[in-house]
Amino acid sequence: MKKPLNRIVNHRDETTLASAFRRKRFELFISLIAPLKRPVTILDIGGELRYWEIMGFTNNPNYQIIIVNLCPIVNSYPNIHTVLGDATNLINFNNQEVDISFSNSVIEHLGSLSNQQAMAQEVKRVGKLYFIQTPNKHFPLEPHFLVPFFQYYPISFQTTLIQHFNLGWYKKIPNREEAENLVRSHRLLTGNEMQNLFPEGCLYRERVLGWIKSFIAYGPGERGGKIIGHERTMDYSHANITDDK
Repeated sequence: MKKPLNRIVNHRDETTLASAFRRKRFELFISLIAPLKRPVTILDIGGELRYWEIMGFTNNPNYQIIIVNLCPIVNSYPNIHTVLGDATNLINFNNQEVDISFSNSVIEHLGSLSNQQAMAQEVKRVGKLYFIQTPNKHFPLEPHFLVPFFQYYPISFQTTLIQHFNLGWYKKIPNREEAENLVRSHRLLTGNEMQNLFPEGCLYRERVLGWIKSFIAYGPGERGGKIIGHERTMDYSHANITDDK
């Protein structure tokens, strides 16, 4: 990724616009869990340790965080636990086991609508509340490959581009089968699809210069819970770029 763009979209750098978006989004999350009894148990599906470090939740006994990921995570924080698991089948967790299921830019990486439906069901089964964010399919800049309107190109053309160029967060992949697998592992969601996945919840729309940048579905799990707040839109009118996770 070129350095000027990296300074804008790199969510691992606390000084970038991408990190500013995350912090603003996190304010909504904090407002949702504010009334809950401490400690709050948070299941972060597909997350990473760095996120909670940036948000200041590490070493805080008021929050017990479980990070589920396909890859092992080295962790030394007493209030954070890491486990291996699949977002589409959270077999190690009981119904309504955690206060809130949380996921930030993960559901679009599951490759198919059926996998996304499976994750949505698990999110609601395990959590009394949920907070699920994903980029908007129709935002002009595709957030993973950082190419305008990349998501609308034919898969064959997307694959060819990935074979020959470094795009966004990914280095070029000369092998065509591997490049196509990467393309097919991404499936961005529309607002209607998110609402269909979480019909009992509410849908926030984050905007950048009038464009809907991403969606946040939040609400109760299978057996109910309290939905806090009534706002449906957050407007980042000062920003002009999107981020991935």
